[in-house]
Parts: sequence; C-alpha cells; structure tokens
Amino acid sequence: MKKILSLALILTMALSMALLAGCGKTATQTLNVYNWGEYISDGSDDSLDTIKAFESWYEQTYKKKVKVNYSTFASNEDMYAKLSSGAVSYDVIIPSDYMIARLAEENMLLPLNFDNIPNYKYINESFRGLYYDPDNVYSVPYTYNMVGIIYNANAVDEEDVGGWDLMWNEKYAGNILQFNNSRDAFATAQYKLGLDVNSEDRATWDQALAELKIQAPMVKSYVMDEIYNMLESGEAAIGAYYAGDYFTMLDAQAENVDLQFYYPEPTNYFVDAMCIPSCCQSKELAEIFINYMLSEEPAIANAEYTYYASPNSIVYNNEGYLEDLGEETIGILYPDIEAFKENYNIYAYRNMSNEQLDYLNTLWESLKIN
Repeated sequence: MKKILSLALILTMALSMALLAGCGKTATQTLNVYNWGEYISDGSDDSLDTIKAFESWYEQTYKKKVKVNYSTFASNEDMYAKLSSGAVSYDVIIPSDYMIARLAEENMLLPLNFDNIPNYKYINESFRGLYYDPDNVYSVPYTYNMVGIIYNANAVDEEDVGGWDLMWNEKYAGNILQFNNSRDAFATAQYKLGLDVNSEDRATWDQALAELKIQAPMVKSYVMDEIYNMLESGEAAIGAYYAGDYFTMLDAQAENVDLQFYYPEPTNYFVDAMCIPSCCQSKELAEIFINYMLSEEPAIANAEYTYYASPNSIVYNNEGYLEDLGEETIGILYPDIEAFKENYNIYAYRNMSNEQLDYLNTLWESLKIN
C-alpha cells in the first residue's frame, strides 16, 4: 500500500511540476501558405515583408505567436497535383479562377466564414459573383490581370509587333518563349486561331495542337518563372506572360535590353484569389490571415511589389500608390476596372470536364514529348 501511495504521490508531483513549467508559455501556431512565385511583398528593395509583418501583427493583436510556412508553386496544375495527392496540408492557397472552380467542384475547398474577413467589404463589386464562385462562398480576390506579349525592342522589328502572330514569326526562331503549362500554352494558339478556349469540342483542341507543333521548332524554351531571367538578360526576345510581371522584368532588364509590352486581341482575363483548402488545419487562423492581406499596408505593399492589378478599393483609390505607378503603368494594369466583369465573362478560362482535361493533358504530353 505504501508503494502504491508513494507512486501516486510521485506521479501527482510530476504532473504538478509539468503544469507549473508550462504556465505562462503559449504554443506557437503554424499557418501554411501556398502561393505563386514572386507574388507577395517579401522585404526586398525596402518593401514590406508581409509574412513577418503578419506574424508580428498577430502576436500584438492576439497575444499569441504564429509561424507562417510560406511555399510557392509555378502553375495552377502543379498546385492541383500536389493538393490532390493528399501528401501535403496547406491552410491558405492562391489559385486562379478556373482552378478554384475545379477545386470547389471536387470538394477540395472549405466555405469561408466572412465574419472573420470583414475587410472583404473593400473588394470591388466587379469581382464578386464571377462564374468560378458565383455565391462568393470559397474565395477572396487577391489580384487580377491579363495576358500580354513582352518583347525586346532591340531584337524585334517594330513592323512585326502586334497580335499573336509574333509568337509564330519564323524570323525570331530560337528567341521565343512559350508557357510551360497546358492551359495558357493552348490558349495562345486558340486566341490566334479565333477558337473558343473553353470548347468541349476536341477538334478545336486538335487545331490548337497543330498550331503549337508549327511553333515548337521556333521555341527556345517552355517556361514559367524562368521567363524573368531569360527576357531580362536578353537570352530570349519574345514571350507571352502576365501583364504585372512585365513591370517586374522592366525593373531588372539589362542595359542592352529594351522590354516592351502589348495586349494581343483577344487575350485571357483572370483572377487569382485566396482560398482555404479542405486539408486546412487552422481555418480561423487562415481567415484572419486573409483578412489581414486585405488591410491597407499589406494590400498596397503586395500590389506595389507584384505589379498586379488589385480588386481592393483601398489599393486602387490610394493616391500615393497611383502616383508611384504613373500613367503608362496604370493604363496597362487598370485599363477600365468597371468594365472588367464584361470582358472577363467573354475571355476567361472556365473549368472543363474531367474528360476534356484528360484529353488536354494527353495533347500536352504529346507536344512536349515531340
């Protein structure tokens, strides 16, 4: 009996000591964020380090510590493959519109509690109720943009500039960069040929494949983030990419490079938005992070850093932000924000059936193999 009592006393004392040792200490929470590369203000060039600023703001506001694990993806398809594998867990992701529609359809997103996201009120009405989230359940717009063509004016003749034909001009064989993701690459051919980028008719996709095969011998490389260095350095002279990234390249171009930009017609309009995947481990914390991203300092810092257009009224109504951009940049990024929804409904990618996606992947593989 004495042994039993002694053992019980030891266990009680050990438990009490453990509780006392832990008293006053708060476990650090973890938030896993998955975003595009070069897509958040990171502290470089005297910009706001958004992640560190959030960690500091959260601790000051909630008296708790949080650690943000931030990682990046190169394309929507890469992000989808990683999420659908089930091998990873993220709390916040920032995919594009058509991928959001697919994730929602496959029950891979959680509905948002907008009580935790009061700053949603700053999102312009033109960016609400779009096809990929018609009831505004799963997403909060982060940026929007259009696809254009970037070219080195020191290597490309002005008379060749215009439309999608520049991407197929044999004069510049070996100097052309093409998207390294199936949806964007096929769209360049579809827009060039006047085809529907959302068609379920396989014949139209076969036509686009044939056009991409004509282009293939002229393509120096299929790229995503690699396009920055290749155009900035003059290693390549022509590439289709997202308008906001043009200004990032402009800031870093070599002395012998003169990068210019134009929108071919028609072209893709798109929205990237913040979502919470079904694998999320910290939903309320994720919503707090999304709300923070919509607040003034990080929202403006992210817009300035990425050069992508913002659907957030705090940003596009800020006089300092607009003055820093200048008229030429504003003309490219914000051609007509109130007309966005109308153009978006015509030219944006839609979610496709699984059968069509499988067929597209088959075509893409055949192009890359050849």
